[in-house]
Amino acid sequence: MPTDTLPMPKGTIKINNPPPQPIIGPPPKSQKYKGVKHTIMVMSGKGGVGKSTVSVNLAVTLANQSLKTGLIDADINGPDDPKMLGADNEKLYAQGDKILPVKTRYGVDLVSMGFILPTEDTAVIWRGALRHKAIQQFLEDVMWGERDYVIIDMPPGTGDEALSVSQLIDADGVVIVVTPQDIALLDAKKAINFANQLKVPVLGIVENMSGFICPHCGQTVDIFKRGGGEKAAEAYGVPFLGRIPLVAELVEKSDQGIPAVVYSEEMRKIFDEIARKVREQVEKKPHSGTDSSM
Repeated sequence: MPTDTLPMPKGTIKINNPPPQPIIGPPPKSQKYKGVKHTIMVMSGKGGVGKSTVSVNLAVTLANQSLKTGLIDADINGPDDPKMLGADNEKLYAQGDKILPVKTRYGVDLVSMGFILPTEDTAVIWRGALRHKAIQQFLEDVMWGERDYVIIDMPPGTGDEALSVSQLIDADGVVIVVTPQDIALLDAKKAINFANQLKVPVLGIVENMSGFICPHCGQTVDIFKRGGGEKAAEAYGVPFLGRIPLVAELVEKSDQGIPAVVYSEEMRKIFDEIARKVREQVEKKPHSGTDSSM
């Protein structure tokens, strides 16, 4: 039984090794999680594109397919996953030197910085070494047990924190989330180059906010253009996993802690297809990074 809550870190955490330095080529990585069959990272070239929405709904979709699924919210600055899964009032507990993930109502077990902060609007004002240590604990010190999948909701962008995650875990692949504008090509390029440099297979691109569906007439309006994600996938030779429309109800339900795939048949079908394409690659096919030079 859990006995200790994890305290809010104060001051400077002493670490045995210095934080990672800028690299050229892939760094050495830790072993895969013991008992975890597949680890998938979900990342973006920048923030604000719906990376957490994709992470949460992909995790719930896999859980709905009777797969034992965990989710790591590695976004230290914006840990939104607890709220999106209706678990924002929960706390993390430790058993011995291991962290016990929070069990959510949707069959996904979750670890997140949001469970440690005293309030949901607390700012995490930490230097890089402390951030690296927190990420390291979430990646190495969680008692997952037997799992089919662990999804990692990555820090936004391709900076130090994303590098920390990629150095610490030997992931099966990465899903890249973009928006429909033409600039998605540039964002995808950064994320794919990041994955290539670290020798992480790119499983594909998801285009989020792909057309706004009017709640009154049901017509789709392409507010942010359309097709940027598919163009990026074609340009860089990676799979296109699917489009997720912008739906007002999705935002409202997400704020209430209800993932889109739980209440929307359309969203369920979209994420079932995304999950199918991801599973086909990690379960049946040998992996190789995207080696195109960009």
